Amino acid sequence: MKITWRDSADPAVYEEARVGRLFNHRRPQRFPLAVVKATSEREIVDAVKLAIEKNCRVAVRSGGHALAGWSVRDQSILIELGEYKHLEVDPGSRIARASPSLTGKELNDVLVKEHGMMFPAGHCPEVGLGGFLLQGGNGWNCRNWGWGCERVKAVDVVTATGELLHCNAAQNRDLYWAARGSGPGFPGVVTQFHLELIPYRKLGFRSSGYVYPIRLYREAFDWVLSITPGFDGDTQILAVSYYPEGIDELCFFVSFLAMKHSPEEAEEALRPAQDSRPDGAMTEWFCQEDSLENQYSIEGKLNPEGHRYCSESAYICNDADVPAVLEDACKDLPHKKSYTLWYAVYPSSRRTLPDMAMSMRSDHYFALYAIWEDEKDDLRCQSWVANIIKKVQHHAVGSYLGDADFQVRQTKFWEDANAQRLMEIRREWDPQGTICGYLDKGDRSGAKGLENKHEFKL
Repeated sequence: MKITWRDSADPAVYEEARVGRLFNHRRPQRFPLAVVKATSEREIVDAVKLAIEKNCRVAVRSGGHALAGWSVRDQSILIELGEYKHLEVDPGSRIARASPSLTGKELNDVLVKEHGMMFPAGHCPEVGLGGFLLQGGNGWNCRNWGWGCERVKAVDVVTATGELLHCNAAQNRDLYWAARGSGPGFPGVVTQFHLELIPYRKLGFRSSGYVYPIRLYREAFDWVLSITPGFDGDTQILAVSYYPEGIDELCFFVSFLAMKHSPEEAEEALRPAQDSRPDGAMTEWFCQEDSLENQYSIEGKLNPEGHRYCSESAYICNDADVPAVLEDACKDLPHKKSYTLWYAVYPSSRRTLPDMAMSMRSDHYFALYAIWEDEKDDLRCQSWVANIIKKVQHHAVGSYLGDADFQVRQTKFWEDANAQRLMEIRREWDPQGTICGYLDKGDRSGAKGLENKHEFKL
């Protein structure tokens, strides 16, 4: 395995190893003792044992897309998995075995083209499977297919003592339970996910879209909220406040992406939105032929590389006046590359979940992304995120791990019983806090884990 030590490497080589693969160009000022580029399970085991020998902590980087930079920790050995790429597909059982650093796009490029299947991975093409699945997996068509981690049938894990274990519902059940929703506090290093796949219905991948001027925000939002509860079960529904490419005006975009067996079924699914849409759309299309590849391209443009990011999220209370709660966030972006996002989560939000750590949800998922390029805009853009979420959080039941920063804000990420069990599992499997875990303010959480409570009272 290749090791880059901070105290002996060329500074430029060390800096590239430290933060070169981070998606967010707002780089953290934290410095691992060493970066290990692991290319196999054996090297991951060796890296954990090296950390134990050196009496230091272990940090892990899968895709490098966590905007808070959780993988970069002081006094740690960072296990960099970017060169550990592994994928096996069993078409008969519809199971894929994939390494954590594979991105959703890399996985689905193979599944769609070679096997006629897909996995509901992250929307942004650069998101690695490791962080995405550990934090729950709010991916493609989550409102109907559920969270990505629900389709994790097993995980292979290197424990904090350097032991390689297979974990599923029958063996090492606590680690399997925790791997589906623990986030960066998982007390081990996942080397492989065993994933249940979905048939990919290429001919039926079709979309409708309606771009409204921001002055029609309320009408458009009320409309999509009114039709979501009874809408087709294979259709993803979302709304974005953003500046569309080529339009120098803030807009509110409502999207419906249907994944059906045929174009005819897709048209039937999308027809209720077309027939009930409010007047005044600047641009619209109905049942347009689409594909997963095209959707990844759209997401890639919405989340450009080489930029500075700050994000937050909230699961809005089911009985809230959602358009009113999110109005300030949607009508006042700090930069023209920034955007806010609402996902319909109903009916997944109302069903009984499998027995797993992932447990925080509501009918409405909201996220805001400040995106900019110049360091001089850091304070302004970060302050915008903080001020918006300060208002919104009073109408939320909790947050999603994937768009959070524990250094900045404390809130709930799990139901109380799940949080208690998760922290107990962390302490049982990693009593010394060898695995870095949750990066809270001052990086003090250690083996104790993250406190699951709001900064305010609902």
